[in-house]
Formats: sequence, C-alpha cells, structure tokens
Amino acid sequence: MNKFGSSLVTFLLLINALSLVGQVQKIVVAEVHFEFVSKGVKGTLSGFSSSSEFHPTQMENSIFKGQVESKTLDTNNGLRNWSLRSRKYFNVDEYPYISFHSTEVNMETNVILVKGMLTIKEVTKPVLITFNRNGKELNGSFDINSMDYGIKIKKNRADNLVKVRLKLELHE
Repeated sequence: MNKFGSSLVTFLLLINALSLVGQVQKIVVAEVHFEFVSKGVKGTLSGFSSSSEFHPTQMENSIFKGQVESKTLDTNNGLRNWSLRSRKYFNVDEYPYISFHSTEVNMETNVILVKGMLTIKEVTKPVLITFNRNGKELNGSFDINSMDYGIKIKKNRADNLVKVRLKLELHE
C-alpha cells in the first residue's frame, strides 16, 4: 500500500472512531416482567414509551426516562388482572401510568447502575436498577416492596416483595 492509501485508511479509521464517541442510542422497545414473590404470580406490563438517551461512551450523560400503561398489567389470569387493576391495588383509571426517570447513571465493572425515581400511583420512591449490556440490549433488574407504593397484597411487609426485570432494545 502506498503512502496515500495508508493515510486514507488511517483517516477513515479515525473518523469511524470519532463517530462512535458521540453516538447516542434511544430506547424504543421494552419488555417489563414482574413477580409477586410470595404468591408466585408473574406478569408483564406494556404500553411502553420513552425519551431515554443512552450514551455508551459517556455513561454519565445517559438519561433513562419512560413509562408503561398500568392498564396493560397482565398475569395471564383475567380475574386476577381485573382485581390488580382495580381501585384496591393499582387503580389504573386514576393512575394510568407507572413511570421512571433516572437521576444518575454510572458504569461499574461492566455493570450499568441506574439510580432514579419510580412512580406508581401517587407515590415516588428511589430505586437502583442494575443493567448488563448484551449487544443492542440492556437487561436490568430491581426489587421493590409493593406496600411502599400503596399496594398491599399480603399483610406481612416481607410478603409484598416484587421482582422486576427489564429488557430494553437500543436503537441509533
């Protein structure tokens, strides 16, 4: 390869590397799974919308902000869905969305830590979501106690543990 060809290849590689630095990805698709641990009840939420920005090379500039429609709560049991959507639990008519917005995003040993505020019904509380990146996917998880959000499934506080799993698709 002559000097010109070598310089051109170097220049193209540099341009490609610089383009990755400012690359911002959006989160436009999400799967939200939950489990009420004490009852072994699993389900999903859908109706996802987001204005998130993921900055893979500048994680601290990332913003995670999105919501799901509470009326989409699905446990694969119509009667249970109706009950959970009712005024006694999620009250989906009065509180149509469950939302989250990040307050801090960091990378620690190949794990993305997202601190933020989760709102269910009229209660907003801090949560920490731990994500692993797998190509164009972010897989995350966190635990909450439903009683903290005014949703009392069982009398004993420890029996109201809910495990939440997220699968987010990244798009440029």
